[in-house]
Order: sequence, then C-alpha cells, then structure tokens
Amino acid sequence: MKRLFVTCGAVFALLLSGQAGAATITGKILYSGPKPVVRHIDMSAVPACQRAHPAPQKAETVVVNPNGTLRYTFVWIKAGLPPNQKFPTPAAHAELVQQGCMYKPHVLAVMTNQPIDIKNDDPINHNIHPLPKINQEWNESQPPKDDTKIKIFPREEVMIPVKCNVHPWMRAYIAVVHHPFFAVTGADGTYTIKGLPAGTYTLEAWHETYGTMDQRITVGANDTKKIDFTYKK
Repeated sequence: MKRLFVTCGAVFALLLSGQAGAATITGKILYSGPKPVVRHIDMSAVPACQRAHPAPQKAETVVVNPNGTLRYTFVWIKAGLPPNQKFPTPAAHAELVQQGCMYKPHVLAVMTNQPIDIKNDDPINHNIHPLPKINQEWNESQPPKDDTKIKIFPREEVMIPVKCNVHPWMRAYIAVVHHPFFAVTGADGTYTIKGLPAGTYTLEAWHETYGTMDQRITVGANDTKKIDFTYKK
C-alpha cells in the first residue's frame, strides 16, 4: 500500500491562505548540467532488504525528475517573519517510515513540537538515530512491525540527518521549522508556500548534495509569485 506523505506545515499554511491578504509563492527547483551518475545500493548482505527491491535500489542523494527538476529539495522562509511571532503546532502527525530498508520520505519537514510517527514496515530490526546539533540526540531500535514511536523536536533546526546504525545506507533528513511556510519538492520538482503575510523575506532552497541557495523576495497582499531556483553542475 502506498502512503501519501504530506508535510503538515504545508497543510496549516493552506488553511492560512484563506485569510485576507495572504500571499502565495510557487516555483520549481531546476537542475542544469550533465546527468548525475546515480549510485545503486548494495543490499546483498541483508537478504530481506534485497528481496524488497526487484530492481536495484538507487540512492536518493540526487534525484533528477524527468522534467529536469530536483526531488527532495526543501524550500522555506528562512528570514523575514517577526522574530516573536508564534504559530500553533499542527495536531496532525507527520510520518517517517522504514520501508524496503529505506527511509520514506527521504526528506521530511515539520514544525517545532509537531508529532512524528516513526514506523517499521520491514520484517527486520531497524535503528533510528537522528543526529541533531541543536535538538537532543537519541538512538533507538525498532523491531519489525513494532508499535509506532512518536517523537518531537522542540527547536528549529535545518537539517537533522537521520541514519540507521544497522543498515549504513539508510539516510533521511528532517527539517524542523517554527512556522508553517515551507515545502519539499516531489516528483514534479515544484513547491508551493501559501498563507504568507505581506513582507520582504529570504527564501532558501536546501539540497542534500548541492547545498543552499537563497533569494530575497517581496510579496504584497494577495500576491502570487513564481520563484524558481536552478542548481548548475
């Protein structure tokens, strides 16, 4: 069964978009350059992992979509909001699932204190080990089909790497933001941030391999602006 992974911050921002004067930013994360060589992951040492993939599993460090855009790019308002402005934590839970000996999604974005359901869909043990620098580090095992672990990160931090100490190829990233104005690109390489108050902001794109880029933007009440980023390699 396929799961639909939706960042709850994006859902909350969608609700905010109904407010008078809310602006929308949308765009694509484009890739320009030679097609990157994608590494195949060798899971032969763990037969249960290898059986989950009829074709060899590709690493997700760089995923170029068929339309020339990048998947798993995190886009957010890095600066410009009033420093003391508070936003309610979404009640909806985000999900990080261990499936086929991979973390899904590869890049997850949540708000501070938003619950994250961590699940193990595989028939083998996994080990979830986030490596934050600002939030508290933790390291826990999760048996097959075990009860869901519910975790939160109370402080803003972009990014938190997540690894599995049992299977070294397993890697994910969690962005923790104090506001709901963020998105992660999917199979079409697009992002949309809704509900943004009028103002001048720093909009940043983060990619695991290619780093960060930012643009200074100004939006007025009810504006819709298209802002693309291009990573050139």
